[in-house]
Amino acid sequence: MRFVRDGRALLDDVSLTVREGEHWALLGANGAGKSTLLSLVGAYQHPTSGQVEILGHRLGRVDVRDLRAGIGHVNPHHPLRSGRTVHEVVLTGATGSIELVPHWKPTPEQMDHAEELIELLGLGHRRDARWPTLSHGERGRTLIARALMPRPRLLLLDEPATGLDVAAREQLLTAIDQLRRAQPSLTSVLVTHHLEELPASTTHAILLRQGKVLASGAADDVLTTERISACFDHPITIDKTGGRWTARAL
Repeated sequence: MRFVRDGRALLDDVSLTVREGEHWALLGANGAGKSTLLSLVGAYQHPTSGQVEILGHRLGRVDVRDLRAGIGHVNPHHPLRSGRTVHEVVLTGATGSIELVPHWKPTPEQMDHAEELIELLGLGHRRDARWPTLSHGERGRTLIARALMPRPRLLLLDEPATGLDVAAREQLLTAIDQLRRAQPSLTSVLVTHHLEELPASTTHAILLRQGKVLASGAADDVLTTERISACFDHPITIDKTGGRWTARAL
């Protein structure tokens, strides 16, 4: 698969297969093509050449609006401006809107599902807290719950730990691990620059360098000192302890 913009190949000869229940990490330096690849996986872009098949449907042969209903996309820069509560923000995931739709009333099942997700993401005590009062970590977990409202088969996490302090990051990653255990059929792709931001439940990884796949496969085979050093063009030592990865310069 290839993706070209303004005469420049942002992705070139990229091949990736993500299976149900797998949890992929997408890593690479700035400009490597991570955001472009995620936009293709999320059905927001079409390839210049080659094929992209998502949830059994090929881009170009399916209504992307229907396809996106099966994809939960977590954007840490969610453009909400009003003072909605956690519960209300999660409910907007049912309609795919930023604000609550006027005159729309959630079903009892949707209300129950929202409550379950709020508890699952560790936000029960903040259910009625308003968006402007939430910490960055609480907002991130709220947006994950929102993305899960339509019961997607695929969850896309675009640098979900951006801007979080250490405690908030660990709370977020714990919540993601709990989510993956609670919904074993859920598939996910998480984009990050930092190995420390990978949940322990990560199963696979793909490394992009200048729009090409440097390595792809089982996380333990891909996230190695040699391959990460090549990906970021800098000598980096990779360690794994307690299921989590750390990186430090040599």
